[in-house]
Amino acid sequence: MQERVMRVLEFDKIKEQLLEHVSSSLGRDKGQKLLPSSNFEEVVRWQEETDEAANVFRLKGNIPLGGIFDIRAHIKRAAIGGMLSSNELMQVASTVHVSRQMKRFIEDVAEEDVSIPILVEFSEQIIVLAELEQSIKMAIDDNGEVLDGASATLRSLRHQLRSKEARVREKLDSMIRSSNAQKMLSDALITIRNDRFVLPVKQEYRSHYGGIIHDQSSSGQTLFIEPQSIVELNNELQGIRLKEEQEIQRILIELTAHVAEYQEDLATVVVVLTELDFMFAKARYAKRIKASKPTMNHEGRIFLNKARHPLIPIDEVVANDITIGIDFSTIVITGPNTGGKTVTLKTVGLCTLMAQAGLQVPAFDGSEMAVFDEVYADIGDEQSIEQSLSTFSSHMVNIVDILKKVDSNSLVLFDELGAGTDPQEGAALAISILDEVYKRSAKVIATTHYPELKAYGYNREGVSNASVEFDVETLSPTYKLLIGVPGRSNAFEISRKLGLDESVIENARSHVSADTNQIENMISSLEASRRQAEIEQEETNELLRNAEKLHDNLQKEMIAFYDRKDQMFEKAEDEALEIVEKAKSEAEGVIRDLRKMRIEKQAEVKEHELIDAKKRLEAAAPTKTVKRSPVKQATKKHSFTAGDEVKVVSFGQKGLLINKTSDHGWQVQIGILKMKVEEEDLIYIGSPAPQEKRHLATVRGKEYHVSLELDLRGERFENALMRVEKYIDDALLASYPRVSIIHGKGTGALRQGVQDYLKNHRSVKKIRLGEAGEGGTGVTIVEFK
Repeated sequence: MQERVMRVLEFDKIKEQLLEHVSSSLGRDKGQKLLPSSNFEEVVRWQEETDEAANVFRLKGNIPLGGIFDIRAHIKRAAIGGMLSSNELMQVASTVHVSRQMKRFIEDVAEEDVSIPILVEFSEQIIVLAELEQSIKMAIDDNGEVLDGASATLRSLRHQLRSKEARVREKLDSMIRSSNAQKMLSDALITIRNDRFVLPVKQEYRSHYGGIIHDQSSSGQTLFIEPQSIVELNNELQGIRLKEEQEIQRILIELTAHVAEYQEDLATVVVVLTELDFMFAKARYAKRIKASKPTMNHEGRIFLNKARHPLIPIDEVVANDITIGIDFSTIVITGPNTGGKTVTLKTVGLCTLMAQAGLQVPAFDGSEMAVFDEVYADIGDEQSIEQSLSTFSSHMVNIVDILKKVDSNSLVLFDELGAGTDPQEGAALAISILDEVYKRSAKVIATTHYPELKAYGYNREGVSNASVEFDVETLSPTYKLLIGVPGRSNAFEISRKLGLDESVIENARSHVSADTNQIENMISSLEASRRQAEIEQEETNELLRNAEKLHDNLQKEMIAFYDRKDQMFEKAEDEALEIVEKAKSEAEGVIRDLRKMRIEKQAEVKEHELIDAKKRLEAAAPTKTVKRSPVKQATKKHSFTAGDEVKVVSFGQKGLLINKTSDHGWQVQIGILKMKVEEEDLIYIGSPAPQEKRHLATVRGKEYHVSLELDLRGERFENALMRVEKYIDDALLASYPRVSIIHGKGTGALRQGVQDYLKNHRSVKKIRLGEAGEGGTGVTIVEFK
């Protein structure tokens, strides 16, 4: 991609925002080098990486990436035999620790059945260097200090050091507490100069303490003297410190050699952590701008679903649907200044660069982006004073360069094409340039003020007009993009709103050509039609949503009803079996008593009579119905046809086949519901009877064709009751759980008669007047048992 194009589209600002989300200098370094790619497979891979990281970030929230350091220089120096400092070794250990944490983190996420093949691939490349991490952390603390336990020798030396320091301080403390100390010392404290303990002695008492002068104050009135009595002790301390330093160096050299042993594994860890840090930085940035993963293609198709410019605050930017490369390859956007034409242009260009760089785009799910070889842009006033180029000349230099390189896999963005020169010549030149780029099969979005280009989209196939909406009432743009509708001049309307005399406006209109007036009227009509279509579409969508909701609720109620029915039936059978078992138990007791009586009292009761009585008792006991799943027959399979009566196995209900929906699916009507059912879930019952033998089938047919409501308005009282009686029978045959009877409000006589009839009907469970949304007191709702 051209550096100038990325600068004009402000891709660098996107990178600056992205870098705010990296966790290490490694991720920052990779982010600063980020460039869009024109390799389709590479872009798809980058998008999948970002999407995986975004999914994990959404599920887990916190990613253990803190504590990564750029240890590449440390590894190289260790490999050539140098010595790493304690801080550098601590950075190595910290980075190894993060790699181990990330490996375990990714494995844990993968075990939760989250599909993250790319992250798992990176995780498998990480070599766990727990031994190296432990050896460094046992010797060096988090602040980079070598610990006493790093070696037995160091522990012994530091013990000696502390012991000697205590003796020195004890001697100096006794000097400070002496009677003359307050007079001879500037301050009653022990200090250190040149790693040796000294006392701050006044100039005139220097000879009293003897010893070595190490320093003096800026005024010269205080000398820092090492008293003669502790010189030897300080010498011993120095000797121990030298040995300590030598031991520390030995330990650091040993640990550095340990790092050198794992140089290749550490280099791999650095590479993997760099990739992981950058992946999750892209995920965090996607969340910040509310972006989504676009589907990538290499056919030049762009569909942005509610796209926003990523550099404009979310609460201020207007989202737009933008499409190109599907039905048309060129869009010409017209409209007033500051209306959002250039923002739309930059949104498409910037989203393209972001997508090709592996970043998610600020649009809703379902967006689609193309991978272009090049994105060309001529946007803004790039007038060069040094080259003495006018605005027009500056634009033409860019356009000439674009025309030399553009091909079928290019995206071209022209802002105010042909501006800066005579309007008639500029419009002609703009049309010619658009034709030339169109012939190269490139995807083009151009903005212009020229009215001649409004007709351009109507005269050429593959070209669409577009405009940015302008609210004449508020005299401000809405920034809403209208594809298919050219922008119209609002000069007359704006002037009228601002108070310009009507006669002046009408005089101005007379100077506008008839063709221009016709175009403006056509655009006005298109805008009115579009607004009406949007209103009607919203109403249609609302009706569809309500219908789908009602259908879903009815289907759920029906399933719940049959479930409850089956449960109640099973419960009744269980209770019946329990009663019979109790009766059988009592009968057994009676028989035992009879046998006992026969044996004890020689009663005339035959054994076979007792057995017969017992069998009769057992035969009287009902058995519980066991539902069996239908077994697929190996015999010839029935070929279903529309109109067949079937049983839906999953619901246990009968239905009627309406039409075939797929190779193995049918639309089935069960009562008042229609639903799609797989053929394997159907059992054939029978076919419709011939026309001449449908006197019985006519009754059954009502099961499927009875309305959910009966309208009695305008009927005489006697005829109305006859219709109610017949309708109730039909509704019961259709297995409806609930129906509505419309009788109107009127005097209330018809309503009272209908309700009196329904109250005495044996199959009616409950009646009630309709609610506000159901028709109120003009409707009676009937629920069946």
